[in-house]
Amino acid sequence: MLIQNYNIVSVMSGTSLDGIDILCSNFSFKEQWKFKIIQFETIPYSLKWKQKLKTLTQFSKVELKQIDDDYSKYLAYQILEFINKNNLKAIDFIASHGHTALHNPDKGYTYQIGNQSVISKILKHKVVCDFRVQDVELGGQGAPLVPIGDELLFSKYNYCINLGGFANISFKENGDRIAFDICPVNIILNYYVAKLDLDYDDKGEIAKSGKINKQLLEELNKLPFYNLQPPKSLGFEWVQEIVLPIIESYNLEVRDILRTINEHAAIQISKYLYQNNLKTLITGGGAYNLFLIERIKRLSNSKIIIPNTVIIEYKEALIFGLLGVLKVRNEINCLKSVTGARKDHSSGRILEP
Repeated sequence: MLIQNYNIVSVMSGTSLDGIDILCSNFSFKEQWKFKIIQFETIPYSLKWKQKLKTLTQFSKVELKQIDDDYSKYLAYQILEFINKNNLKAIDFIASHGHTALHNPDKGYTYQIGNQSVISKILKHKVVCDFRVQDVELGGQGAPLVPIGDELLFSKYNYCINLGGFANISFKENGDRIAFDICPVNIILNYYVAKLDLDYDDKGEIAKSGKINKQLLEELNKLPFYNLQPPKSLGFEWVQEIVLPIIESYNLEVRDILRTINEHAAIQISKYLYQNNLKTLITGGGAYNLFLIERIKRLSNSKIIIPNTVIIEYKEALIFGLLGVLKVRNEINCLKSVTGARKDHSSGRILEP
């Protein structure tokens, strides 16, 4: 018989590179899934790792394999330290997203580093990981994966939006959970704010001081991706090859770029929030960008809800814990209505120590 109570350590590293989110949580099932967050921490990346992760698309396959091995060990020791420091006992397993190195599902591949078997050997724990690969093999986008958690843990909200490297949205339509990437957000904002020797634009204050470049805004809003029907997802390659060259061609001051990108994101996001008084949960680092939130509120009709900081920062890590639980139970954790795969399925690999 399946157990109905799990203590999980889950690990997430997103495209915005703000660090490794590590979370210990409890999941219990009685008619529906409930969660309790026990301990959490974000471990910032060293400059060396940040630089390496920022340029993963530029390495050869051989170099990438070496980085994958190194990152798997690095991740394992960070998790081990978290477990020991917080004296965590009775952990059922570790659920790890790893870090996306390459993602081009239309060409049939996605690659997350940090999922090598050495991770379970160092931790002496079962590890559930590599959640995206199987979905791409089944013809899906391999992303977004969080919507199953929106469905099972956050269903009281009409829309769930995560503002990370990319903005993505999840909602129920005609009985199906629909979800997709909307547009780039922090992946571009942080790229340009780094030119001012800053990690991020605090509360969006620099953007607020800039001016919108209407021509750039128009060109970005006309990008073909925005007319595609879901399922659809974005990767850093798309930003690198398509979006950055467009922005660079305008030769603007950083604050004007930030202002224009914030407006672009607010326009693209609010397109989906046109119905009055429906509740929208916003999480991810972008929830602290008060200027962007203000623009979304201004352009949409939705009731925008910003939760407590633990949910803002750790919702994705929490849900990867749930994905791990569902995988171990051999239950569906990946929805074809979200990714476009041929069927709903239980995705991920289980590494035994």
